Amino acid sequence: MDRLQMTELETYIQRFMEEQGVPGLAVALSHRGETIYAKGFGVRNLVTKEPATPSTVFGIASVTKSFTAAAIMQLAHEGKLSLDDPVGKYIPAFRLRGCDASKVQIRHLLSHTSGVPPLLRREELVRFSEHLDYLAEVEFAALGEPGQYFSYANDMFLLLGAIIEQVSGRLYRRYMTERLLAPLRMHRSTFSLEELARLDNVSTPYAKRGEQQQVTAVPWPTLGNYEVGGGIRSSVDDLLVYGSLYVAKGRYQGQEIVPAAWLETMWQPVHRLTKDAWYGYALKTTRDYAGVTLVEHGGGQPGVSSNFGFVPEKELVCVVLSNLENVPIRNVWLAAVNAALGLPLAYKESAAPTYQLDREELEKLVGTYTSAEGGNVRLFIRDGAPVAEVAGSEFSLRAAASDTLIFVDSDMPLRFFFKADSRAWAVLLGMRMLCRSE
Repeated sequence: MDRLQMTELETYIQRFMEEQGVPGLAVALSHRGETIYAKGFGVRNLVTKEPATPSTVFGIASVTKSFTAAAIMQLAHEGKLSLDDPVGKYIPAFRLRGCDASKVQIRHLLSHTSGVPPLLRREELVRFSEHLDYLAEVEFAALGEPGQYFSYANDMFLLLGAIIEQVSGRLYRRYMTERLLAPLRMHRSTFSLEELARLDNVSTPYAKRGEQQQVTAVPWPTLGNYEVGGGIRSSVDDLLVYGSLYVAKGRYQGQEIVPAAWLETMWQPVHRLTKDAWYGYALKTTRDYAGVTLVEHGGGQPGVSSNFGFVPEKELVCVVLSNLENVPIRNVWLAAVNAALGLPLAYKESAAPTYQLDREELEKLVGTYTSAEGGNVRLFIRDGAPVAEVAGSEFSLRAAASDTLIFVDSDMPLRFFFKADSRAWAVLLGMRMLCRSE
């Protein structure tokens, strides 16, 4: 990345932070294991005005999922489990009220294709046994058979932590620290809020609250069992080391951490998300992006917006972490990747096609779609055009196909699902399937 590209990227980041009200942010890039760019922007705390740096600790939220998946790959390599094994082989108490639990395999947990919809979060549950009781009791309508549909289901993903404990004989956190964080010398990365309190250079999490959307400090979420899919706090410096694992054939400083073939399994396409993107095992893949492959995962929590990923053909790793929730941080990540690839900063995946929906087709999509986790989108027609209401805000849409609408301002798709010729029964918003509520 030359000086001009660097200057353009930094101008872009500063403008993004102003527009979104982001207090602090850090960006880092490495090529073949060598850091080629690392910089903090803004502040980690609005009161003290302490600057954000590449070693500032932020939440990484769902980027944690790939760590858990990598641990599963370690255990699969060692012959301690198979991805085709039913979950019940390792967790005999696993039961579901809404579908046949015996059909759910480890690979379905990794790829969010279990058929279980997003459920009400129970962050007060801190033992896996408590969560198994919850899953056995909670009522839900299955999305379909395992493998049929994709939808984030954090209550299912966390079962991977219980499996890791069962087959390794170690607590989940201990296994993750001993087998991944410690060998990679990620000494500023932790699951523990107690340890976080002892570290220096830690960001303060922020969220926009109230009618004025005032940027307000919020506590770190305690998460409970959901730490399996979102509990790591880390820095961009540490995550560059973690990312090097994927582009350096599973090795770090001469030591094999996870065999390369098993890591590569994580970013093979399992379920199609959009025209260009597929979900694998805790990683999303965009093929043929200007002739290369983008592999990534984002994350969001109270006080956290994150994106991590790599370009395997170029041995390029990119990480962006921030301390404000619900901002489109992937835009910064993609701009940084573009700069490193020598592409225009604004380069994106090819746009979805334009489709002319007739009134009858549009009427089949109209309605309110929700999940027990709290997701909600209302689709209605205004002046003959589709409009979506999400979290109290309205967004203009355009059609890309008879089953797909696109947010005009962000290009994010809304993909609808049908049974026979009836109205749509569900919609995929981002990573979550929401079902018609009427």
